Amino acid sequence: MNPELLRTLAPQVLAALVRRYGDFEACEDAVQEALLAALRQWPSEGIPEHPKGWLITTASRRRIEQLRSDSARQRREEAVFSAEPPDPSPVAVDDTLTLLLLCCHPSLSRPSQVALTLRAVGGLTTAEIARAFLVPEATIGQRISRAKRALRAERFSGDADPERLAAVLQVLYLIFTEGHTASSGGSVSRVELTSEAIRLVRGLRAELPADGEVTGLLALMLLTEARRPARMSAAGALVPLASQDRSLWRSDFIAEGVALITEALASAPIGPYQLQAAIAAVHAEAGSAESTDWAQILTLYDLLRVVAPGPMVTLNRVVAFAQVHGAEAGLVELAGVELKDHYRVDAVRAHLLEEVGDFAGAREAYLAAARRTLSLPEQGYLQMRAAKLKP
Repeated sequence: MNPELLRTLAPQVLAALVRRYGDFEACEDAVQEALLAALRQWPSEGIPEHPKGWLITTASRRRIEQLRSDSARQRREEAVFSAEPPDPSPVAVDDTLTLLLLCCHPSLSRPSQVALTLRAVGGLTTAEIARAFLVPEATIGQRISRAKRALRAERFSGDADPERLAAVLQVLYLIFTEGHTASSGGSVSRVELTSEAIRLVRGLRAELPADGEVTGLLALMLLTEARRPARMSAAGALVPLASQDRSLWRSDFIAEGVALITEALASAPIGPYQLQAAIAAVHAEAGSAESTDWAQILTLYDLLRVVAPGPMVTLNRVVAFAQVHGAEAGLVELAGVELKDHYRVDAVRAHLLEEVGDFAGAREAYLAAARRTLSLPEQGYLQMRAAKLKP
């Protein structure tokens, strides 16, 4: 039994049911029951020849049973019960992408769109989504519940208008980010999430090849994912960018990513994903950490801060600023970052304090960062840096 198969098929099955029956929340319940049935039956009976069709048929039966038991909908019972289950054969548009567009319905607020699609399509837990948003878990739970209620009466719609596309891109970016740097647990990354995000963006670009931000996001993901083989040592320890063995970076991803961002910047209006991809390209094309063109990176962050301002952009800019102007100047810039109680602020402060020779302050900041992150590899790395600064 392969849990990854069910994780991949779940959003496709949900999209098929919503397209047929409407009522997002009720269809989601039916899909969950079908997944549980698969977990019970497939290990002993074997995986069906067409697992997606099996799940759609099973979930459809559960949905019909729900409708039959609802006395308020008895007038619809005969028509629904006599209908054949939806055709499980492939459709022209990727069902996962159509579900993304449905979850980004215009009636939902942007935070609710992102939270719902991360949960329904990305398979992230409420806690993981909360960490990605930097908000309490209860807040995300409420957003998801409200979004499901709002979609209860909505029929399927796959229109990729600009507002819905922007929400979809944000969702895919957050899924990739959670996969690239797992916010908790014992792994540095979750390759199943990064791979799925890249697959979905490739599908979007096939549909929208002229959209610069879709192309920019794909380039950003490829250039970032190219570094994954070098981000963990043989012992499982986190390896920071400056210390990575660049011969391990995936040259095919780098070549494709650089080509994509070069094309996008030359042919489309500039956007935040393109700028982030351009920054990743500068890192990818540097032969060593010492030869990195930090002045160019700082210029790109200055542009990004105008196009898409935010505390994390400001924090990343501080790192580039310190590389260009020195650690003391970086500490002055860091004081203006409006991102409280986040471990990355402490980690950047620790690095800059170590650079200026304040080893006691650096050690304290490294330990503070280690206490605040839920990622075990990051905890280990930060504690190791602190230990090296003992008197």
